[in-house]
Amino acid sequence: MKKQSLSALVAAGLLAGGLSVTSASAADLGGNCCADLEERIAELEATTVRKGNRKVSLTISGWVAEQVMWWDDGDESNVYVGGIGTTIGTNVKFTGQATIIPGWTAGYVIHLEADGSDGLGGLNQNVDNAPGFFAGSTNYVQTLQSFWFIKSESLGKLSVGLQSQASDNTSILVDGSGSLIPANFVAFDYGSFFAGSSTWGGLAGCSDCNGVPLNSVRYDTPTFAGFSASASWGEDDFWDVALRYAGEFAGFKLAAAAAYSESSDDGTQAVNSALGITETDYFQVGAYIQHVPTGLFLYGAYGEIDSDSALVDNEYWYVKGGLRQRWTPLGHTVLYGEYGDYDNTANASEVELYGIGIVQEIDNAAMSLWLSYRHLEGDETGGPVVEDFDYVKAGALINF
Repeated sequence: MKKQSLSALVAAGLLAGGLSVTSASAADLGGNCCADLEERIAELEATTVRKGNRKVSLTISGWVAEQVMWWDDGDESNVYVGGIGTTIGTNVKFTGQATIIPGWTAGYVIHLEADGSDGLGGLNQNVDNAPGFFAGSTNYVQTLQSFWFIKSESLGKLSVGLQSQASDNTSILVDGSGSLIPANFVAFDYGSFFAGSSTWGGLAGCSDCNGVPLNSVRYDTPTFAGFSASASWGEDDFWDVALRYAGEFAGFKLAAAAAYSESSDDGTQAVNSALGITETDYFQVGAYIQHVPTGLFLYGAYGEIDSDSALVDNEYWYVKGGLRQRWTPLGHTVLYGEYGDYDNTANASEVELYGIGIVQEIDNAAMSLWLSYRHLEGDETGGPVVEDFDYVKAGALINF
């Protein structure tokens, strides 16, 4: 702490205690009057998290999200408490940034996930606590991202390291309804639950094959008239491109995005090794529109995946509609209904999803509460009869 700031702190403390200090009496104070206080401040600084050094800032952000989930597979039912799925679960992000020259910055991101239990990575009828998804992790804490970047206001941003690629969750993130976390087209909650001769995720096929951060080089353009583009490349060999738009006109909010990715590696990358495949092509598109005065909204997404394995060769489409309105001082309330259709042509199986839910935002706590119900129906050609799967979940997410 600078001595000028320290003097101001001492003066404020004296005034708050009802004492007055004249300039004459202040001049009579000895030169060592503040030595003990400075020493104590140094001790406190040594035990607190710093905001970076004098050149590079440090920002800590993230959220904590947990839920209670009741499920029924037709033969058994139970209640689990846990996280909401890898890449959207509880996480903390450390972001640093420094100005090189006006208009140019450099920085870094370290992003850790601590999901309480991963429904996509192992939660099922026999497992009530599943650790992280990545590479068969046995830990509940895992690294999502670790990369550095250089950014120009006029030329864009270049990032290198473990990070989300250009096409990662492209079609999901355009959903601006406030219900993205409890209701999206990925099997975050139920993917590992057994169904027929497989799992619900296996019957549906991969609906987000490029959802895992990879070691890559990524470039993002600046935004021009609401449009932006991204491209990335990852080792041995992965590449993708994405185009996004966001704008508002005539009382409507509109967001849309499309992406294409291609992976042709030897199975060493996280995406392909986790799925046991070596080549994948994935196209996805999503759009969101909301009438601002009434709060009516509609969101839709479509994806098609082709690969060299019977595990991944399918298409899906998903639609969600509802109402977003501020009925209480707490924040917006979101009511929604959803439907998803997943065709796994390689496995000759199909899954249909129906759901309804409510989300209540609490602005003063940067928090969202949700209660939702989902019903799954599956069909497996040549396999056993697939019993319907129902589940209700209630949870909350709080940002920091």
